[in-house]
Amino acid sequence: MCQINTAPMISQTRHLEVVVPPSIDEENTSSDMDVREGADVTLQCRADGSPKPVIKWRREEDKDIILGSKRVPSVEGEFLKLIRTSRLSMGAYLCIASNGVLPSVSKRIMLNVLFAPMILIPSQLIGANLGEDVTLVCNLESYPRSVTYWVIAGGIVIITNNKYQVIKEPSDSPSSYKVKLKLLIRDLRPQDFGSYTCVAKNSLGETEGTISLYGEYYQARKCFYFYVKVMVGQTISLRGAQYQETV
Repeated sequence: MCQINTAPMISQTRHLEVVVPPSIDEENTSSDMDVREGADVTLQCRADGSPKPVIKWRREEDKDIILGSKRVPSVEGEFLKLIRTSRLSMGAYLCIASNGVLPSVSKRIMLNVLFAPMILIPSQLIGANLGEDVTLVCNLESYPRSVTYWVIAGGIVIITNNKYQVIKEPSDSPSSYKVKLKLLIRDLRPQDFGSYTCVAKNSLGETEGTISLYGEYYQARKCFYFYVKVMVGQTISLRGAQYQETV
């Protein structure tokens, strides 16, 4: 209140509101979480500030938030509840606090969805020619990351050498649970045809997939031309051509 000692006395009152930018309350905000696939999970984000901050949830990489059968770009509120989480919900979630006072603040929470490995094979039967190089492919989904390897008949584990190259290609996304397993076989020989198995193991389970490699043979046909002198009325037999005729 401001007062002036005059006759009559004059005074004026003003209200002062102190604004405070938002800050994340770490003690009451979720940290990175691991959850089994199919379980429910609730993420919490609390922030202090004046006025009271508004909390909004988003996912990294512009992915939608999966809420049951719905997909939404964002959710408002202190709590984010995910029902029957699947591997599609795995990734980083951002809780963003804002109250009109700059700057807004955010926290990144990583949600890892745990599940046993699963292998998908694009082609279970592959044909190739002798002398060619061929690549076998298994598509793997798993989290935690799996130990992987290839085996041939008899359970012999294949290692990279002059004959084979074992290749493991993770997805470009750091939060992805997908990996492409490849086996390059060089200079195919008859003994290379048969079954090849890709194997994946993690703490939640083990799985495998088998690819059959067969040979496509192309044999060149040779033609022979020759002249034979015969008498009129004589019968000749050409064994190589399996041909018989009376001239």
